[in-house]
Amino acid sequence: MEERNLTTVKKFILLGFTADLQLQRILFLIFLIMYICSLLGNMTMISLICADSKLHTPMYFFIGNLSFLDIWYSSVYVPQILMTCISEDKSISFADCLAQFFFSAGLAFSESNLLAVMAYDRYMAIFNPLLYVQAMSPSVCGSLVAASYFGGFLNSSIITSKTFTLSFCANNIIDDFFCDLPPLVKLACDVKKSYQAVLYFILASNIITPTIIILASYLFIIVAILNMHSTQGRLKAFSTCGSHLTAVTLYYGSILFIYSRPSTSYALEWDKVVSVFYTVVIPMLNPLIYSLRNKDVKDALKKMLDRTKVS
Repeated sequence: MEERNLTTVKKFILLGFTADLQLQRILFLIFLIMYICSLLGNMTMISLICADSKLHTPMYFFIGNLSFLDIWYSSVYVPQILMTCISEDKSISFADCLAQFFFSAGLAFSESNLLAVMAYDRYMAIFNPLLYVQAMSPSVCGSLVAASYFGGFLNSSIITSKTFTLSFCANNIIDDFFCDLPPLVKLACDVKKSYQAVLYFILASNIITPTIIILASYLFIIVAILNMHSTQGRLKAFSTCGSHLTAVTLYYGSILFIYSRPSTSYALEWDKVVSVFYTVVIPMLNPLIYSLRNKDVKDALKKMLDRTKVS
């Protein structure tokens, strides 16, 4: 056992989804199309928000930052997935695995924080409309976004340093398509209580706490909506919250499913499917969620298309 503990893992083997070559090629095309759609959708959303003055509001400022995060979030995963699908060499170096883990965790934590900030923004807009402009000034919005990034990557630094100093007992086969926490913990042979305590703290800080903030914000939002006398006002309030609530449900639902369970209950085969959902599918869906039911975004897109036709 001592010899195994002293063995240094220099690279990991990513098993991916399947060993079937034909199915790998099909998956390659599917993930490539989804990645292109994700990039185009999120870059279009950012362009619309920057170009149209009507979208220069706190809500769209946060949506633009969410799109920015989703571009990098999917880019951390999908190129590695594509390589795993078409390459015979399924290995990833220890350093590359560490880097992927660090950026994926940092971006995921930042997105969790940003979704909580967006819930707070909706709370201020509906519960305190008279104070909204002062409360959500550009400096405040910028500070909230900066805090989301800072908190996300600070916690990512902590969990990355703790995870990659674990001993992997010479076992380097990761039954997944990227370097994620559950399969890495499965490989480790010295998961101590101190590591588990840090892990629970990180999860509480970046998943449970934002979830509580979101739930509290929407509780106050519901109270404010129910107190509105105008039916049209209620419908408008529900409409402005609907897109964000959909995005939150999809993102936190999949994240909580994987990371809020004890390591003994991980089912890696099922977790792969859920992981694909929050790493690839959700970044592709978010631009649609925030545009299909949003008249301002659709009007901005129509203006952009009209200008393109004229030019």
